[in-house]
Amino acid sequence: AGENFEQTPLRRTFKSKVLARYPENVEWNPFDQDAVGMLCMPKGLAFKTQADSREPQFHSFIITREDGSRTFGFSLTFFEEVTSKQICSAMQTLYHMHNAEYDILHTPPTNAQDGCSGAGDCNGTAVSKLQRFNSYDISRDTLYVSKCICLITPMSFMKACKKVLEQLHQAVTSPQPPPLPLESYIYNILYEVPLPPAGRSLKFSGVYGPIICQRPSTSELPLFDFPVKEVFELLGVENVVQLFTCALLEFQILLYSQ
Repeated sequence: AGENFEQTPLRRTFKSKVLARYPENVEWNPFDQDAVGMLCMPKGLAFKTQADSREPQFHSFIITREDGSRTFGFSLTFFEEVTSKQICSAMQTLYHMHNAEYDILHTPPTNAQDGCSGAGDCNGTAVSKLQRFNSYDISRDTLYVSKCICLITPMSFMKACKKVLEQLHQAVTSPQPPPLPLESYIYNILYEVPLPPAGRSLKFSGVYGPIICQRPSTSELPLFDFPVKEVFELLGVENVVQLFTCALLEFQILLYSQ
């Protein structure tokens, strides 16, 4: 995030990268490492401690190529404990640098007539500094880093892909191992589960339960597997009605978001 010392190290974002992919290459879908990495983690790599919320977050994205072809991505981001002492030490060093830089930028003039002592005990200033800066202490806190698993598909089976990713993550984090090795479930999804024919549904076994894909027929509207409820939650009823009106009147619509 640049040399932004106003932002504490745990609130900064760091560069992410693709750790592994399988299979290595698919003829109809060449792997774009930069695009997938950026779209899986659009805000970059994030760090948290045990005091922060670390619930898994799901989102989807589309990769559109120059020829107009599309592939759909579905991403589940979660947090794992950092086991590398080197990374934990680096985070602690970043906090020391942040504290020192902040003190230089915000040191009050020496001739200030406020009656405070040099120890910083005026109106609880020392306590507020501790609360602001010491949000990571290597001897006290546990450091977590964001990680992501993603499925790239030729069609937008959002609900099925979300269930697959959630069950894979559950299998990794559960104290009890799944009935079969994790690799067998991944192999089954990639090589043994076909796309359902147009107008049909397909049911296959996930790690902890069945998963269903439904594909519309050629005479129906295109596949739209996203919950409309979320549109109303994000935009509100009035905005949705306004958007629908603009669509009927064939106005150009631009959605801007962070």
